[in-house]
Amino acid sequence: MNMLNQLLRHVFGLFALGALLLPVSSFGAGLPALVDDFSHQSQNNLGVQRQFMNDQVAGGGSQSEVTVKDGKIQLSGDLVPPRGQPAWASTILLLDAQGQPRDASGYEGIRLKVKINQGMMSVSANSSDVTNFDYHAAPVLVKADGQLHEVKIPFQRLKRAWSEQTPLNATTINSLSIVAFAMQQSTYDFVVDEVGFY
Repeated sequence: MNMLNQLLRHVFGLFALGALLLPVSSFGAGLPALVDDFSHQSQNNLGVQRQFMNDQVAGGGSQSEVTVKDGKIQLSGDLVPPRGQPAWASTILLLDAQGQPRDASGYEGIRLKVKINQGMMSVSANSSDVTNFDYHAAPVLVKADGQLHEVKIPFQRLKRAWSEQTPLNATTINSLSIVAFAMQQSTYDFVVDEVGFY
């Protein structure tokens, strides 16, 4: 009987421990590979509003247009740089509604399905470790042939532009950004079908 009581206490203890840890493991559940397939008009697949910003916040004159239709987002506009700085327009896909970092270390990099009709595009992984906005980024290079292309960019290929080169800490990513950029006045036109991790 004493052995049966010990066994029941052990089983009950394991059950209680499992019940306590279940909510914690649910909160820590992995980051989904697909961040946005643009099936919703204003939110990404994580239920977070997309954000848009351009160089007007820094004295530039860029104009941006965003259209979400048929599961794709079209990003287009005119880039007019502020004096002595590049022009840019950014689409920001937060991984958390409060901007908290998520752990993407289980992935190798960023995956996009994109069509570049005109202009230069980059993608960045925005880490909470970076405090000067010089996020880890890489250009997205595809042929302007009117077709969607799948692009995979390893985290190791993402570099900072003007700061000391530090490796990306993939456990601290709070957003991904798709950025149109230019050193001179120009036009951009991109279509993006999916953004996520691989």
